[in-house]
Amino acid sequence: MTSKNSKVVELEQVVIRFAGDSGDGMQLTGSLFSDSTAFAGNDFATFPDYPAEIRAPQGTVSGVSGFQIHFGQKTVYTSGDLADVLIAMNPASLKANMRWIKEGAIIILDVDAFIEKGIEKAGYKSDPSTDGSLDGYNMIKAPITTLTKEAVKHLDMDMKSTLKTKNMFALGIVMYLFNRKLDLINQHFERKFKANPLIVEANKAVLAAGFNYADTIEAITNTYKVEPAPLEKGRYRNITGNVATAWGFIAASERSGRPLFLGSYPITPATEILQELTKFKNLSVKAFQAEDEIAGIVSTIGASFTGSLAITTTSGPGLSLKSEAIGLAVMTELPIVIVDVQRGGPSTGLPTKSEQSDLMQALYGRNGEAPVIVLAAKSSVDCFYSAYEASKLAMEHMTPVILLTDGSLANGSEVFRIPKVADLMPIAPPIVMANDPNYKPYRRDEQKLSRSWAIPGTEGLRHRIGGLEKEDVTGNVSHDPMNHQHMTNMREEKVQRVANFIPEQEVFGKDEADLLVVSWGGTYGVVLTVVEKMVNQGKSVAHAHFRHMMPLPKNTETLFARYKKIVVCEINNGQFVKYLRMNYPQFKYQQYNKIQGLPFMVAELETKFNEILNQ
Repeated sequence: MTSKNSKVVELEQVVIRFAGDSGDGMQLTGSLFSDSTAFAGNDFATFPDYPAEIRAPQGTVSGVSGFQIHFGQKTVYTSGDLADVLIAMNPASLKANMRWIKEGAIIILDVDAFIEKGIEKAGYKSDPSTDGSLDGYNMIKAPITTLTKEAVKHLDMDMKSTLKTKNMFALGIVMYLFNRKLDLINQHFERKFKANPLIVEANKAVLAAGFNYADTIEAITNTYKVEPAPLEKGRYRNITGNVATAWGFIAASERSGRPLFLGSYPITPATEILQELTKFKNLSVKAFQAEDEIAGIVSTIGASFTGSLAITTTSGPGLSLKSEAIGLAVMTELPIVIVDVQRGGPSTGLPTKSEQSDLMQALYGRNGEAPVIVLAAKSSVDCFYSAYEASKLAMEHMTPVILLTDGSLANGSEVFRIPKVADLMPIAPPIVMANDPNYKPYRRDEQKLSRSWAIPGTEGLRHRIGGLEKEDVTGNVSHDPMNHQHMTNMREEKVQRVANFIPEQEVFGKDEADLLVVSWGGTYGVVLTVVEKMVNQGKSVAHAHFRHMMPLPKNTETLFARYKKIVVCEINNGQFVKYLRMNYPQFKYQQYNKIQGLPFMVAELETKFNEILNQ
């Protein structure tokens, strides 16, 4: 692949961080490199990190947009701790990311951006590319802006359009550095910009210029190769958590035979689920962009009443607005799925940053006794399987399900092996047949306590439902005190009985150990990575990661009893650990929490777990 006498060094895993101004196209650059990584057969995980402002102040640290990818020849569970390679398109992006790179890392700079004004905006007192502060790093000072202009000078391009392509020059350098072919990315240009051949030609020219520049400079003495991961045979693609969530619902619709309806209002970071589902009208998906959060969920309830697999998507602030309507779905006992892609809060909070701070809201954030099933996806790929399972539980148990994901899972991506729908768990909605003489709106299944699903217009099944308390079996409005007690108990017990239909909690590591690490949701990958490392070191530690939050798996209590110490790790102020203390107060829990809009790092968790073991 390389034409000069550079040595090819084989690596087991690599972390690369692309960083620049919010208008420099770092998310696209990272996504394209991720696609090439998938094509190369590596396993990987990504972490997009960008400001909430549509266009943050140019050249400032607050306006830096970043994209990190961790890829390797073995299974990758996290987006990586510190980067081996940093691409910094201006002084601000360098300053914002210095604490996220390893000693001796490769730093690729656009030296054209290191002018006095840019250096001052970033808060530097001197030029870091020349003042010696980067000694110890492998610095590649490339005149990216100048060479980008040179690469397209033969084209009739305005300056604004020209500068928009400079991220491709940086990508070309990285593609050379890791012995990647440019074909896949060139094909992307041809697809995306097929209506504008000039843009296609410009991006191809700049990408090739970056690649060729890297091939000629003496600063690059080595190139690197990461062998393919031993992935199971199948069809793979690079997928984000939001896209995986949308696909999971489509698969559940096909498997259950129920048409799919989405009623939602756009909100960061959940909007892409709505956008993705609009692409599948050919699969009879109905996607309705409502005027607000409340309209989104009540349209979903209406669709469920008519027999659809009905879902609504939101983030924390929107979940608050949907709370009364969730109670209506609980009272009517209609199956809906509410996806909450969690973000930093409270209020508007940190819209583009990730937290796990909506758990208590999902469990209890409604008026009255309104229990719902709560699931939490553990990875970007697991968003597919969690969306599928949430649909199955909602329809088979005739009750709302809240599916928690988060911003890091939603925007991050992984390698996804696309399953066959026929291989997924069957879904059997309890739909009543026409003229069933035994039909009553609230007559219940003996095992699940779920009522049956009568599709409006089905002959002989006329019925009514609504938000007022229902009389048992008949569904008539009732204000009888004893009936209200009975129906409240039935709705609670129905959710608790779901524990009989979900897997028991599994543990990675020994069945008995000195320390059990407990996690949930999007912290799965990093916690597993740490525990796996410590187990290989001979440490007495195990890992229990929870996906089923309400109800908890049946064996949770007996599992906890086998371990001397328990530590619960969360990206919040301790919501799951409080929930565990409520349910299993006999155990003593330690906790480790982080609320910075950033994921856990392997190093910090390893330090904490060793500290607990040594107490």
